[in-house]
Amino acid sequence: MATEEVDPRFADLDAWSLATAMEAMWEGQLAAVAAIGHALPAITAATEAAKAALGDHGRLVYVGAGTSGRVAVQDGAELTPTFAWPKERVRFVVAGGDSAFVTSIEGAEDDIDDAVAQINAARLTAHDVVIAVAASGTTPFTVAALQQAGACGAVIIGVANNPGTALLASARFPILIETGRELIAGSTRMKAGTAQKVVLNLISSGIMLRLGRVYRGMMVNMQPTNAKLKRRAEAMVAQIAGCDPSHAARSLEQAEGDVKTAVLLALGVDRADAETILRDGDGNLRRVFAELARDRDSHRDRHPKAPPARKQGGAAES
Repeated sequence: MATEEVDPRFADLDAWSLATAMEAMWEGQLAAVAAIGHALPAITAATEAAKAALGDHGRLVYVGAGTSGRVAVQDGAELTPTFAWPKERVRFVVAGGDSAFVTSIEGAEDDIDDAVAQINAARLTAHDVVIAVAASGTTPFTVAALQQAGACGAVIIGVANNPGTALLASARFPILIETGRELIAGSTRMKAGTAQKVVLNLISSGIMLRLGRVYRGMMVNMQPTNAKLKRRAEAMVAQIAGCDPSHAARSLEQAEGDVKTAVLLALGVDRADAETILRDGDGNLRRVFAELARDRDSHRDRHPKAPPARKQGGAAES
C-alpha cells in the first residue's frame, strides 16, 4: 500500500533544514487536495444518493478507526452548529468507542465483532447513509462495519486512499483519493487525512445544499446560540429581506432565532403563514420565493389592472 511505503524523495527529510522540510510537507498537502479532483464524479454521485435517501428522518453515520475515525467525527460534529442538523440524525461508529475520539486506541481497528455490534445497535434502515473512511482501505473494523451496514439496506459510501481495497469493493459508492506515499511513511494524518477531511466536507456540505439548508451562500439553518452567531443571523435576515438591521433584529427575535422564518416576517408575512409556507416548501427558501413569485404572477393574471381611461381624441388621462 502506497500510504505505508517510504518515499525515496523524502528518506532524508529529518536531515533537511526545517524550512525545506516545511515547504516539502506543505507541498504534500497541496498534492493531497489536488488528488481529489479525479474523484469529483464519484463524490457527486454519492452525495446525490445520500440526499435522496435521507428524507425527513434518515441519519448520517460516520465509520472509522484511528486517524480516519477522528477525521470523520470532526466532520459530523460540525453539522449541528453549522446546519442545525438534528443531533439524533448523526451517529458515529468508531473503533474503540467514544473514548477513541480523543485517545488513540489503535488495537481496536481489528475488532470485527465490535464493528458488527455497533452497526446492529444503530438499527439502520434504507434511509440511513453510512460513510466509512480508511486510508488503507483494509481496516478490518471499518470494512466489517460497512459490509454489515450494506446488509441492513443503508446507503454505503467508502472513502479510501489506496486502490483495489476491500473497503472500496464493499461500498455501493466507492471514493478513491489516491494520495500516494506519505512524506513520513504511514503517517496518514498528513496527506491522506487532509484529503479525507476535504472529501467529507464536500459530501456533507453538498447534502446540506441539496436539502435547502443553504441559501445564496449563507447557512440559513444556523442557530444563533451566541453573540457572534446572533449578529451573523441578523445580517443574513437583513441581506435576504432587504431590510435595515434593526428590523432584521426584531424579526429574528419574533421568530425565536429561526433565520428563515425571520426573513418572511421581515417581508411582512405573519408568523403562522410563514411557518406554513416554509413547511410546504420543505424549508427551502429558494423554493419558497419561487412559489411566492408564481402566486403573485398568477394573482396578477387573474386580476389585471384596468387600462387607463382615455380622453376624447384618444389621449390617455394621466
